[in-house]
Amino acid sequence: MDTRVITVVGIGAEGWDGLTENSREALRAAEVLFGNQRQLDLVPGDEAERVAWPSPLLPELPGLIERHEGRAVVVLASGDPMFHGIGSTLAGLLGPDRIRVLPHPSSASLACARLGWPLDRVDVVSIVGRPPAALNAVIAPGRRLIVLGAGKEAPIIVGALLAGRGFGPSRMTVLCDLGAVEETVQIGVAEEWTEPAATPLTLIAVECVPGPDAAPLARTPGLPDDAFEHDGQITKSEVRAVTLSRLAPLPGELLWDVGAGSGSVAIEWARAHPACEAVAIENSPNRAERISANAAALGVPRVQVVKGEAPDALGGLPEPDAVFIGGGLTAPGLLEHCWDALKPGGRLVANAVTLESEAKVAEFRRSLGGELIRVGVERAAPLGGFTAWRPAMPVTLWTVRKDAE
Repeated sequence: MDTRVITVVGIGAEGWDGLTENSREALRAAEVLFGNQRQLDLVPGDEAERVAWPSPLLPELPGLIERHEGRAVVVLASGDPMFHGIGSTLAGLLGPDRIRVLPHPSSASLACARLGWPLDRVDVVSIVGRPPAALNAVIAPGRRLIVLGAGKEAPIIVGALLAGRGFGPSRMTVLCDLGAVEETVQIGVAEEWTEPAATPLTLIAVECVPGPDAAPLARTPGLPDDAFEHDGQITKSEVRAVTLSRLAPLPGELLWDVGAGSGSVAIEWARAHPACEAVAIENSPNRAERISANAAALGVPRVQVVKGEAPDALGGLPEPDAVFIGGGLTAPGLLEHCWDALKPGGRLVANAVTLESEAKVAEFRRSLGGELIRVGVERAAPLGGFTAWRPAMPVTLWTVRKDAE
């Protein structure tokens, strides 16, 4: 079977005039040209068969590629195909050896060039086909953001989200059709923004300015308990910080948070790095809904919530790099299932409060090893006209690493 290399050409809003000669040659030689209709309209000529992307694209993409095997296929992409673009999708689907990428400057690069911003000091977030709540993770005083939007309503959505986080005074610059003759610029303040963008091809540049009611949240583990909606079932801030240090999240790793309660551990794991993934398993429907709301509010809507009782609810989940058991520790078969599913080199952390859960942990430690520590926290509180220490219930943490095979 002929498995020709597929060429992916980045193209800007200015169209043909902005392409390099290499990109033009690839387009002239194309037998099949894929892209959205706006991109296809930017390329002159009618020699190639033109195929507009279906919607939704991803389920149809493998079949589209297969139907045109053996032909010279060129895929059009907006800007840099490997920056939130179709190039990354094709590389994952076909492998890097099956694609040849001819990039154009990304919209983020063009925006920073217009604004005089150093790109390496800017947080870039795409809300194209993704929840806008992901912005919540990067909003911080003095930070500059580039938001890749989809649709004319994107600036209104971003402005409302900033205002809702207490960053209403933030300056917004909305850039449409970057690089084209008809490029437009709109400038305003988040809390006052009511105008749609001039065109759907939109980018929003934000200079974050906190208002008096802003409550910025650090990226270090151990967020205040009141950063989460909860009904009391939450791993408290100080214990959570220790727990996450033991789980030791690394970029790209997956956590199972079993008996997740408010989802605080899964959420802080996901906040550790944009590539960190987490699955929160929770039996209570009300708590499961609360986890999703907390994850969105704290900028990690990608946290997956599984409603069900462990260990049954764990079936079919991808193998984790780390497991945290914060609830249901004494459930029959739970620890065994989690240990068997854990990848070699992975970490398991179990927090025990009751004598029964401590006994379970001690039993498994005898065969699997690991480290036991006990964390006790005391808080100063009023006592009559004085102040005294009030101890919280101590928590026993068992940490064990699975040997690499």
